[in-house]
Amino acid sequence: MATSMAATLAASLPAVQAAPAPTVSSYEALPASMSKVIDIEAQIPITRVQIDALVLTKITKHGQEAKSNNAAGLLLGLDLDGTLEVSNSFPLPTSQQAGDEEDKSTKFSGDDNCDAARYQASMLRALKEVQVDDNVVGFYQTISLGAYLLPSIKDMQAVHQEKLRHGGVVVVHDVTQSSRGIASFRAFRLTKNFTDVQRKGKFNSQNLVEHGLTFSSVFEEIPVEVRKSALLNAFLGGLKEARLEPDFSPRSALGVKEVRTLGSKYGVLDLNGPGQVNRNLEQVIERLDEYKTEEGNVAYLTRQSAREKARAELYVQKRKEENAARVAQGLAPLPEEDVSRLFKIPGEPSRLESMLLLGQIDGYTRSLAVASSDVLVKTYATRSSTPL
Repeated sequence: MATSMAATLAASLPAVQAAPAPTVSSYEALPASMSKVIDIEAQIPITRVQIDALVLTKITKHGQEAKSNNAAGLLLGLDLDGTLEVSNSFPLPTSQQAGDEEDKSTKFSGDDNCDAARYQASMLRALKEVQVDDNVVGFYQTISLGAYLLPSIKDMQAVHQEKLRHGGVVVVHDVTQSSRGIASFRAFRLTKNFTDVQRKGKFNSQNLVEHGLTFSSVFEEIPVEVRKSALLNAFLGGLKEARLEPDFSPRSALGVKEVRTLGSKYGVLDLNGPGQVNRNLEQVIERLDEYKTEEGNVAYLTRQSAREKARAELYVQKRKEENAARVAQGLAPLPEEDVSRLFKIPGEPSRLESMLLLGQIDGYTRSLAVASSDVLVKTYATRSSTPL
């Protein structure tokens, strides 16, 4: 009886329906025009660069350990409210060093650009796995004697400024200033005038004059601020303070001595300046020779272009006179030919290389002025006590 009643109740219940399959939401791709409207943060220009103190330490260490003065690496961080915050960085090694970091089974192509790109991608992937900032906001490169207007920096910044959200920045670190105890870090980005001329692909006199482009207007400098954490401030404060250590020498009366980690501050009296002045003079002379050679090449190409144009104009003039004579004789004029096919008229040579060399000369001479003034003051200071 109970069984039949349970069966009757079960039959009266509605049948269990299968759960409906979840619907897959379809999203349409966001148009490029709408993405610019939604990303309001990208429209705010970068007005300052805030770099973590640990990042500056990494850059300084990389510059000291590098065999050349062209040590480079990527900057990672975030851009917010016009401030580019750099919170991490990692160096970009050569292709041989990158091969040592990768798996031994990986075969590198031998192309430095390809190997560096693969190493960069692997590093960013590893940083993302450990949940560290992996957003590229620019790159850094070490320089020597204040010359930052280098073709390598210009080319790499042009690529970053085209691909990155805010264009990114390049932070240059002068290793010669660092060896003297001066932390030299400057942030730059390409100016709008330079990028406009670069899109045209012609660095001739007309474009340079129209955009007012000189070596001083290739890059624009952005103020740099250093961010220090409370832990780092405490660590630096501990380095400045003296600590007591036991002294077992017979000359010690108290049995203790003061030890300072940072040592004395008499490094400013070092007279090793003439070596830097000599290197500065050598670099200035080399760049002047290169500039003279480049100007000679430009002058040769200009004369060759003018010569070909004169030949083309003479040919056109002769053809006009010949056609006029044929018309006077009642004959049909000869067809006009394309002069560009008959004469290879080269365009105006690029002035970009000369402009970059002038910028390097300017950087070397400014560094030379500072170094020579310091050496001159120290030299007179050492001789002030000697009789004339």
